[in-house]
Amino acid sequence: MERLRIRGGNRLEGEVPVSGAKNSALKLMAASLLTQGRTVLHNVPDILDVKFMGALLKRMGCELDTSMFDSGTLTIDVPESIHHEADYDLVRRLRASITVLGPLVARCGRAKVALPGGDSIGSRGLGMHVSGLERMGAQIGVEHGFVVAEAPAGLHGASILLDFPSVGATENLLLAATLAHGTTLIDNAAREPEIVDIADMLTKMGAKIGGIGTPTLEVEGPADLSAVEHTVVPDRMVAGTWAIGAVVTGGEVTLRDARADHLDIVLDKLTRAGASVRTGPVSFTVSMEGRPRAVNVVTLPYPGFPTDLQAMMVALAAISEGTSMVTENLFDGRFRFVQELARLGADVRTDGHHAVIRGRPALSGAPVEATDIRAGAGLLLAGLVAEGETLVSGVHHLDRGYPRLVEVLQGLGADVQREPDNVDFG
Repeated sequence: MERLRIRGGNRLEGEVPVSGAKNSALKLMAASLLTQGRTVLHNVPDILDVKFMGALLKRMGCELDTSMFDSGTLTIDVPESIHHEADYDLVRRLRASITVLGPLVARCGRAKVALPGGDSIGSRGLGMHVSGLERMGAQIGVEHGFVVAEAPAGLHGASILLDFPSVGATENLLLAATLAHGTTLIDNAAREPEIVDIADMLTKMGAKIGGIGTPTLEVEGPADLSAVEHTVVPDRMVAGTWAIGAVVTGGEVTLRDARADHLDIVLDKLTRAGASVRTGPVSFTVSMEGRPRAVNVVTLPYPGFPTDLQAMMVALAAISEGTSMVTENLFDGRFRFVQELARLGADVRTDGHHAVIRGRPALSGAPVEATDIRAGAGLLLAGLVAEGETLVSGVHHLDRGYPRLVEVLQGLGADVQREPDNVDFG
């Protein structure tokens, strides 16, 4: 176990190259299972979650070439016959591994996937995944901690209405539908840029998909798929984190190879807080002078404010002038980290899915613990402006989503070191 030692007070200044999106790359790796052949993915982030997913694909019989991974290129060779089981020891580390369920049952006619783990951010059931696949002809049950799906006659098209625009359910059903017989309609589908990226790669592979980027996806199958080469969309959560970091620290950060149009509402909130935002064709710059103003945030499915940037906005609110309200509509456990933020002196009160934050001129360093990727990022940003030293334990969570974390921060002028963790929170 390791931690970060942060000495607060430095402005973030400089340029950050934004790599591919974690939330897309992992699902594109799962999509490679749909057909035999060599899939080449570019702009893949060098993070723990990609390594976990790679290990899972190897268990299924795939061969991964990471010789060019330093440049962001990952090659996946998928054999003609693949293993249809995903074991608990890897799945428990990575919730995104449930995305292999759709491709496995569609291609193999059966799948056995351990119930997933991942971040502890509240209830995230698999009901919509299961009910959608059942409408497509799969028989699904839970046995000894595994989701077991069978479709010996193959999947068939169906009309599926999601109760909520779930990203995970949309991904699983979209992947499965490419090999299902007939037309599949997915209504109330998620519209995130990562969903669009997956659909774009599937289209390259030969899938026939209509309504990409809209709430209704129409998939005509079964497609004659072939392996392709694809570049992963930039990570809007990484770009958003460092953009908010520029505002928190009163600095100036340029996000290179980033998509400002994927962060419209986030950049609007930062502008309302007093930041200056300058956008270009393949980059954008966020700068801040003085103390930010309080702004309210409500998390919603895309194109609403992303839940994955909520913790960072709570950290921003903690040092802003005035009182902010943050409303979390997606995950019931997202506010667990505010108890740790309070250790730094933040004035945060929660009531259900609302948090009221009264901004203070300064925070003070203390030992804190990250419980998931985004909570860790929120604590990190708060530590960058806290007086004295902040020790952030659980840095492995941050490593799951932020490539070269310490190197990036040091390149922006932050006083941050990685060290062995001997903090006792008991």
